Amino acid sequence: MSVPPPDPLLSLRSAVLLLIAVLIGIGVGVLTVFAGQPGATAVIAGGGAAGASLLALEKLIR
Repeated sequence: MSVPPPDPLLSLRSAVLLLIAVLIGIGVGVLTVFAGQPGATAVIAGGGAAGASLLALEKLIR
């Protein structure tokens, strides 16, 4: 008897949304550093942008 494969940890939609949000957060963080701000400020800005974009993307992509 064969065992069916387990369900994926994340759905494809969730994985794509998280990937896009992380890329947006990294982009904002890099741009913040290029603007001359300290690294800690860039991490906070990137995290905030990733979280906000995840919420917005979740509403847009249903």
